Order: sequence, then C-alpha cells, then structure tokens
Amino acid sequence: MSPTAKKAPSAATRKPARAKVPERAAKARTKVPTKASAKKATKTIARKEDPRKLTDPRVIRALAHPVRIALLEALVREGPLTATDAAELLGDSPGNMSWHLQTLAKYGYVEEAEGGVGRRRPWRLVSVGTSYDEDPDDTELSVAATGLTKLGNERAFDRLDRWMNERGGYPREWQHAWFSQNNISYLMPDELRQLGDDILEVILRYRDRTVHPELRPEGSIPVSILAYGFPIQPTPSGN
Repeated sequence: MSPTAKKAPSAATRKPARAKVPERAAKARTKVPTKASAKKATKTIARKEDPRKLTDPRVIRALAHPVRIALLEALVREGPLTATDAAELLGDSPGNMSWHLQTLAKYGYVEEAEGGVGRRRPWRLVSVGTSYDEDPDDTELSVAATGLTKLGNERAFDRLDRWMNERGGYPREWQHAWFSQNNISYLMPDELRQLGDDILEVILRYRDRTVHPELRPEGSIPVSILAYGFPIQPTPSGN
C-alpha cells in the first residue's frame, strides 16, 4: 500500500445493513438473452480467458494484498474499470485505486483497455484467474504461495460469514438453493488429487458466464463456491 493510501477494506469485508439483491433476481425468472441483447451487452473481460500460471514468488507476493484481490474480482465481475469506477465499487479513493492498479499492471495482472479519455484510463484483466503450486521444494515459492492462499481463504470465509448473517434478506428461492457439505473420507494422495480435479470440472461448467457477461441468464447473481480437501489428524487409534 502506498504511504499516503488509507487502509481500505476489501469488497468482502464491508457489511451493509441489508443484503442488496437485484430486482431481477427477486423475480426468480431465468431468461437467456436474445442475440440482439447479447451483442449489446458484450464486454471484453480479459485479453486471455485461461488462468495465468504463477511461478515467480515476487509476482505472487505482489497479488497478496486484500485490495488488489478485490480489484481483480471487480474487473472479472464488471469488466474494464477506471480508478474512479473502482473507487466507487470498493469504497476507496481514486488515488489509492490508481496506485494498486499500476502495481498490478507492473506484475502483469492488468493492462490498459481501449476507450480512455484524458486521465480516465480504463483497466482490464490480462487473464481470467490464476493458478499456482505451493512447491515444498522451493521454499521462497512455497512461502509466497501459502501467504496468497491464506489471504484468499480469509476472504472466502468472511464472505461465507456475511452470507450466514444476511441470507434472510434474500428471496426465499436463494435461501433454499444454497448448500453446504461437510464430509470425512479416507483417501490416498492420488485419490484426493483426482477428487479435486473432478470437483473443479463441475465448478467450471458455468465458467463461460464469468468470462462472457452476455451469457449470464437474466435473474442470475454472483455465487461463491468453495471446495477444500486436506488431511486431518487421525485419532489415537489411527482412524
């Protein structure tokens, strides 16, 4: 964060008094946009649709900041944004947003988009999403990746806590649609890895709607999907 920047909360930690649900979602109607409306709504979210593979600890550390993670999410959901646009969305100052956007650009996460006028420069994502390995054989990479993962987990669980507190403000259809699964299984390392791949395949079934806003059905709203699988301590008897 820049020396003059204020400490701004991420989009996930700001808690309004009541959940704001789009009126279209409250109607509980799902309509696929027509070709005409889809053409009108088309936005270029990013230059590349595939996630960026992160292998440089410096690049990973540059992203490990709550405001920068919030900025990348805002660019996924809204498309190209100026620093002023981002400031309005995240409740921050344009100067602070500009500084973080330029830092993200320095490390290859965002780039200037077309359509800028004067000082109003829109920014867009270079790639949609990131992927990285917490390589135990590379200490610096492992520490950087673990730090970014922890920050992502904190954001995800803050968002889950917010849903639990605010779900009463959503239409009943959404209150009944949400799910939570908690299970203990006994697996081998290769089975756990395969399970993760299988779950990811299911989650990515709707990825086109993230990359191409014009494909988002009328009545759809953003949904957070979490999936974790990790070993836990066995009981004294080994179970």
